[in-house]
Amino acid sequence: MQLPEPLFSGKLLLRYKRFLADVALTSGEVITAHCPNPGSMTGLAEPGNEVLLSRSDNPKRKLRYTWELVKIGTIWVGVNTLNANRVVKEALQLRRISELAEFGAVKPEVVWGNSRFDFFLKKENACCYMEVKNVTLAMGELALFPDAKTERGTKHLRELMKVAGSGMRAVILFLVHREDCTKFAPAADIDPVFAETLSAACKQGVEALIYRTKIDPPLVALDVRLPFDGSKL
Repeated sequence: MQLPEPLFSGKLLLRYKRFLADVALTSGEVITAHCPNPGSMTGLAEPGNEVLLSRSDNPKRKLRYTWELVKIGTIWVGVNTLNANRVVKEALQLRRISELAEFGAVKPEVVWGNSRFDFFLKKENACCYMEVKNVTLAMGELALFPDAKTERGTKHLRELMKVAGSGMRAVILFLVHREDCTKFAPAADIDPVFAETLSAACKQGVEALIYRTKIDPPLVALDVRLPFDGSKL
């Protein structure tokens, strides 16, 4: 997936009200950008961090700039949660997710029961519902999700359990949107209900996949599959 170009570099001044971020561009201009990430963004939203923004020419937009990436040490981290689905959609269409390569038809945003899942995959009489979660929190090389309590995420897991119970494939894919992690675990200290529900879901047939991205601005692509940390589930 390619991010919108050109990308504009700057330094983060402040992230506030969840969806707003003040940034000092390298040009010297100070702007307010849209921050498309409802999470806590722990470790990412520190003033002074280098960021990359995209810019829209849509005159109807109140905020022209969108925060896309933040640099942590030597690596980029994907801030824009919408990009997670775009990366996964591209990988599905190119059949780069080996566990799901059998499915030729990919349809985004499909309602099932009381939830709207990110993707519906189909091949002849076989089908699969899939939800994607954007992962940015890390402790060392361990990627963690969520970075804030997520009732919506828990609801998705419960709906996926119903999908699996009906005989269809149900998948939750955690996309680690940074290159410095080598394994994954649910963040039980942050949201024990989500962690417990994920464990129950996996025992009842929901497939949990973890993939890492490779980020080389403006390109973001699916990279390698990561393992769970020990037997956390």
